[in-house]
Amino acid sequence: MNTIEETKTIEAAAFRRIRIGYGIALLVTGMLIFLLFGLNTQAGLSSVFGMNLPSSQAIVIPDLVIPAQATVYALAIVIAFLGAFQMSRGIHSIGWLVGALAFAFVLAFLVWAAQGKSFNLVGMLQSSIVRATPIALAALCGVMSERSGVVNIGIEGIMLISAQAAVISASLASNLYVGLLVAILTGGLVAATHAYLVIRFKVDQIVSGVAINIFGVGMTSFISSRFLEKAFTNLNNSGTFPIIPIPILSKIPIIGPALFESNIVIYLMIVVVIVTHVILFYTPWGLRTRAVGEHPKAADTLGINVYLTRYINVIAGGMIAGLGGAYFTIGAVGRFDQAMTAGKGFIGLAAMIFGNWNPVGAFFSSLIFGFADSLQVKLQILSVPIPSAFLLMAPYIVTMIVLTGVIGKSTPPAADGVPYEK
Repeated sequence: MNTIEETKTIEAAAFRRIRIGYGIALLVTGMLIFLLFGLNTQAGLSSVFGMNLPSSQAIVIPDLVIPAQATVYALAIVIAFLGAFQMSRGIHSIGWLVGALAFAFVLAFLVWAAQGKSFNLVGMLQSSIVRATPIALAALCGVMSERSGVVNIGIEGIMLISAQAAVISASLASNLYVGLLVAILTGGLVAATHAYLVIRFKVDQIVSGVAINIFGVGMTSFISSRFLEKAFTNLNNSGTFPIIPIPILSKIPIIGPALFESNIVIYLMIVVVIVTHVILFYTPWGLRTRAVGEHPKAADTLGINVYLTRYINVIAGGMIAGLGGAYFTIGAVGRFDQAMTAGKGFIGLAAMIFGNWNPVGAFFSSLIFGFADSLQVKLQILSVPIPSAFLLMAPYIVTMIVLTGVIGKSTPPAADGVPYEK
């Protein structure tokens, strides 16, 4: 009985610390919104948020016009009230608290930045999804690998190699779909090399991933500088996939332009999110994969081939990363530039952790990073009085915040990164 009472006392004390901590965080955020944005917002000005895109097929709706200063003050009061309520009574859903805090701060920031100006909200949403695409695909690659117990931090290198393979093959064949197929197969081949090293020879998984990243950067940079930028420039001009509006769905206001007026790579990303989630959580293969990632020895005793399961999942993850690499060239700019992935593979790993090794969670986490990446571009257009260098840091600052565990704790598969000895 004493043990049970002590446990309850410890849990109550821990909840009280969390309650007070988040309450203080909310109060501080409310004060920051008031001091940083409220006092610097001019009275009488309005912020206009555009709800339509000029070239979109969606039904036109009125723009959102809100009083800037009153809105910022209202947000500060609401967050401060939530902080006081959290400290006195406590809200058990920490996720809702963090979401409310982030939403209020970002909205106040946008209202302040757009005061007396027009800010296209739908364009921002569309840009966020586009910029989240390679991050989401990198995160899904990590989910597939790590759910089976293999860490793959070589996603950046896989995406770089696949991006270059996509543009060269598409240029040679004069067919973008050939480039897409080659990128996917290249990603699978590089991931198969990683799987062979860490499963067959028990090479340290981090070392193998780092080696792939170094090799990917070095090889693609050499080929680009030696061939693609000089003698064979025709091999670095593939073009990009066209925008394909989906009938009926593309006419839905806000959602239509953001989701249903995209190219095939973005559509494939959405399909991959759904398919991987269904496979991992609603099929026998997914059950075996999760068993191998949690307790490979128990799975082995039940007749599951641990090595084969890991091989297949790592290679499948590499093919997804290959699709992400194709996005950079034939899905976005139509050419290859050195180090053009710009750390998206590593940000994808952060999105995977934030999404708790769940495909849907990883996708929504990627949207946060995509939003941060898109925000710094839009704010430069608005001429916000913040140095551009700080704006460029936005997606990486979000990455560090997520990895510190401030937003929430994530639990990886128990056997993640542990070589299996039969």
